Amino acid sequence: MENFETIAIRTQTERSAHKEHSAPIYLTSSYKFDDAEEMRALFANEKEGNVYSRYSNPNTSEFIEKMAMLEGAEDGFATATGMAAIFTTFATFLKNGDHIVSSRSVFGSTHQLLTNIFAKWGVTFDYADLDKPEDWEALIKPNTKLIFVETPSNPGIDIIDLAFLAGLAKKHNTILVVDNCFATPYLQQPIKLGADISIHSATKYIDGQGRALGGIILGSKALINDVIAFARHSGPSLSPFNAWLLSKSLETLAVRMDRHCENALKVAQYLENHPKIKQVKYPFLPSHPQYEIAKKQMKMGGGIVTIVVKDGIEGARKFMDGLRMFSISANLADTRSIATHPATSTHSKLSEEERNIVGIEQGSIRLSIGLEHIDDIIADIEQALN
Repeated sequence: MENFETIAIRTQTERSAHKEHSAPIYLTSSYKFDDAEEMRALFANEKEGNVYSRYSNPNTSEFIEKMAMLEGAEDGFATATGMAAIFTTFATFLKNGDHIVSSRSVFGSTHQLLTNIFAKWGVTFDYADLDKPEDWEALIKPNTKLIFVETPSNPGIDIIDLAFLAGLAKKHNTILVVDNCFATPYLQQPIKLGADISIHSATKYIDGQGRALGGIILGSKALINDVIAFARHSGPSLSPFNAWLLSKSLETLAVRMDRHCENALKVAQYLENHPKIKQVKYPFLPSHPQYEIAKKQMKMGGGIVTIVVKDGIEGARKFMDGLRMFSISANLADTRSIATHPATSTHSKLSEEERNIVGIEQGSIRLSIGLEHIDDIIADIEQALN
C-alpha cells in the first residue's frame, strides 16, 4: 500500500477468530498471560505484546500504526488529548535549565505551559515570529533543547518553512517539534520535511466530527522510546474507545479534508474584498504573506480562515450573534462550520499586547469551515455581516 487513502482505510489490527471486517473495540484494562515466563518476558521487553492498556491496547496500536505510516514516522504514542501530547513531549525531553525556542503564535494552552507550568521547573523559552525566519537562529542558546512551532498557526494562519527550521535544528543539535494539527498528515508531513516530531490534537480534523478527545506524538523509534518511558508512568494514555473512533475517522480524512479545503478557499476568496472585512488570511490566497511557502509544503490550504471584521469588538460581536447556521464554539475542525472569537476565548489568557503581536485583534474571528454546502456557508456569513 502506497497511497494515503488506502493506507488510512486498510491498515488494521489483526483479525480475531471471529473474522470481523471492522476492528472491534478492546475494552479491557489488562491482559492474560499464558504462563509465568511469558509475563516475565513481556515485562522485561524481551517479547512484544500487551500487558496493560495504559501501556498499549490493540485499538491504540492500530491508530498509532496508521498515523505513523501517514506521517512517514517510525513510531508514535497516543495520548488522551492534544495538550497531553504537547505536555508529554515537553516533559520527556526537557529538564531544569533547558531552553525552548517557540513560535510566538501558539495555542493559548501551549502558551500557558511555557509561561506558567514549565517555568516553575526551571525551563526557559523565547518566542520567535513566523514571519521573521531570520531572527530564529539568534535566539538559539547552548542550552536550547527544543524548537517548537505551529504551522499553520492558531489562529493567525501564519506559515514558516519547515525545511529551513529542520536545517537550523540539525545545525544546533536541537529537536524540532511541529504541531501539525491544522494541516493533518494529508496536507503536510513535517517529518518528511526534516522535523523530528510531529504532534496532533486528534480531537480536531483526525476525528473531524466533534466526538472524541485524543492526541498523538510521532517520530523516530529512538525519540518515541523516550516518550513511552515517560508516558507509561505518568499515564496520559488514550482510551481504547477513543482510539477506535479516531482510527475509523482516518478512513474518511482525505475526502473530508478535500471538502474542507475546497469550501475554505471559496470562503476566503469571497471575503477578501468584502466591504465589511478588514483582513482575510488563508494559506492558499496569493495575498497571504507566506503563500509561496504554503504552496511548497502543503497540498492544500486547510479548513481554517481567519478574518478581521471592521468595528473591532462590537463588529465581532454583531457578526457572531448574527450567525444562524454556524456554531459559536471554541472547537474547530468539525463537519459543522464554527466561528470563534479568540480574544475572548481560546487566547483570552494572553495580554492585549501579546495578542496584538501575533495579529489577534478584537475584531479577529476564526472560521472553521465545515462540510455543509458552500452556498449555505457563504449565505450565513453574508447575512451575519449585514
